[in-house]
Amino acid sequence: MLLRDSKFALRINAANPDPSMSLRQPLFLFAICTVLCACAAPGTGTRAPGGTVASAGGGVMDVAQADDPENYEQRAREVFGTRSLARTDLPSRDLDSDLLYKFLLAEIAAQRGDFQIAAQAYLEMAKTSRDPRVARRATELALYGRNNEMALQSARIWLEVEKNSAPARQTVAALLVNANNLQAAKPLLRDMLAADGDNVGPALLQLHGLLAKHSDKNAVLALVKELTKPYNQYPEAHFAVAQAANAAGKYDTALSEIREAMRTKPDWEAAALLQAQILGRESRTKALEYLGKFLAANPGAQDVRLGYARQLTAEKKYPEARAEFQRLLQDNPDNADIAVTVALLSLQMNDLDAAEEQLKRVLELNYKDEDSVRFHLGQVNEERKRYDEAAKWYLSVEGGEQYVLANARYAFMLAKQGRMADARKHLQELPAENQGQRVQILQTEAQLLRENKEYQESFDILQKALDSQPDHPELLYDVALAAEKLNRIDVAESSLRKLITLKPDHAQAYNALGYTLADRTNRLAEAREYIEKALKLSPEDPFILDSMGWVEYRLGNSQQSLQYLQRAFQQRPDPEIAAHLGEVLWTKGKKSEAEKVWREALRDNPENEELQKVIKKFMP
Repeated sequence: MLLRDSKFALRINAANPDPSMSLRQPLFLFAICTVLCACAAPGTGTRAPGGTVASAGGGVMDVAQADDPENYEQRAREVFGTRSLARTDLPSRDLDSDLLYKFLLAEIAAQRGDFQIAAQAYLEMAKTSRDPRVARRATELALYGRNNEMALQSARIWLEVEKNSAPARQTVAALLVNANNLQAAKPLLRDMLAADGDNVGPALLQLHGLLAKHSDKNAVLALVKELTKPYNQYPEAHFAVAQAANAAGKYDTALSEIREAMRTKPDWEAAALLQAQILGRESRTKALEYLGKFLAANPGAQDVRLGYARQLTAEKKYPEARAEFQRLLQDNPDNADIAVTVALLSLQMNDLDAAEEQLKRVLELNYKDEDSVRFHLGQVNEERKRYDEAAKWYLSVEGGEQYVLANARYAFMLAKQGRMADARKHLQELPAENQGQRVQILQTEAQLLRENKEYQESFDILQKALDSQPDHPELLYDVALAAEKLNRIDVAESSLRKLITLKPDHAQAYNALGYTLADRTNRLAEAREYIEKALKLSPEDPFILDSMGWVEYRLGNSQQSLQYLQRAFQQRPDPEIAAHLGEVLWTKGKKSEAEKVWREALRDNPENEELQKVIKKFMP
């Protein structure tokens, strides 16, 4: 469904150039410029798509900007004609036509995204020149091209000719780990730690990143224990073991090690967050309690406070979460991201004044996604039934993920005011940037018609769209919903079965099929099987819990039914869940409880068909 009730709303065809071309020809100048920016110093690289190059260990590094073009030839000769004044340890090599040709080939290939050819050319140059800068560039390009074997060859040359290079050592070690060769990586990692002497702490913290991709987590844990044994006096050594043990599922060891790390460094925020993560595997409550105690002792620990606030939000403890985010906002008043979070939590809590205040303030902070802020300001004003103000905000959304949704909300407001024709016209004339947006607009128009009880026209719009895109998952789902309203159970069932075939992990498709069979047929055992599959895929979804409660009720299992429905209603007091819960309560003789559930739901949803129907059935 498009409008969900949530207030929280990312080849070079190597044209073999003539090796005898003059260095002064523009294309050669461009190629040499590019590569020499890479080779000018050990820590720089050529700009690749996106403006970064792969770094040692598989990360990214900043790139050097081009220097004065007049110096290109001179710098070329400095690198391959004489030793650089800054690097007397570099090899000297004549700048011959063969070398220039390989430069040109490699850099054109890299610029065009063919990192395989570029890396191969650089690898050949590294073998002959034995220049560490060239070997490093070969490694980076091979990593870009996801050719780990070639990257390892290049990185080995890099390390051979620059034996004391920490980035070279780390890169070779990481590539060996990725190749599942821990034994070969071990001496390199040991040397990496030893090279830092008394300042070994940061190197110990790098172990997890270097070893994280290895599939045998128990082997990694054994290796980390061996590597860190000489450094047990450092808290970082215990932190590294805790990380490896946590990844290996050895939670008792992980907890013991992280506590040992914090014994000597009790205010360490990263360690506190890791300890909370480990505790959270057993009990989220324990994790929250621990973080709360840590913050009481370390009120300035902002990273921990942010983690604590996020966990509170995940647990739907919105008032407590907002209080923590507000504390963060006091310390970081110009942080628009935190201000947006405070606003959205306020909106979730229906504190519209606080939400509006923060959202308007965020606009003053030049937030990166102003369209989403405008959309939420539209929500605030729509909740207040200030429709003209809401319309202003919705129509000011110019793009982004909220563009169609904002215009959909505007159309629904028009429909609420009895302007159905205007609502449909707005949607039909709304420009779409792509096919996905066109489908969303059609879905919105169909939903408008469905809510206006014009079921046939709603179905026709969706079916026409589906005819042109027969495998579109969202259209299949919406066609099924529209068909059910027309009592076309065969169409609903076939659409949902096709959707399940296309997306076998689509929980809502299983749920819709199971609920339809439970509500509209006597195929109850089959219906229950589909709902069970949906529940396995999404065990806390209130609508799936409602479906399970309803099929249990139809099967005669009223006590089990009541348990599911009460869980669902507690999570989400939706009117249709209220209708089901009230019916089960009534049939169990709890009529006053049923009446209370129905009347409270009817007060907030006076036009809901399911509620009206069930109340008329039992209270004519």
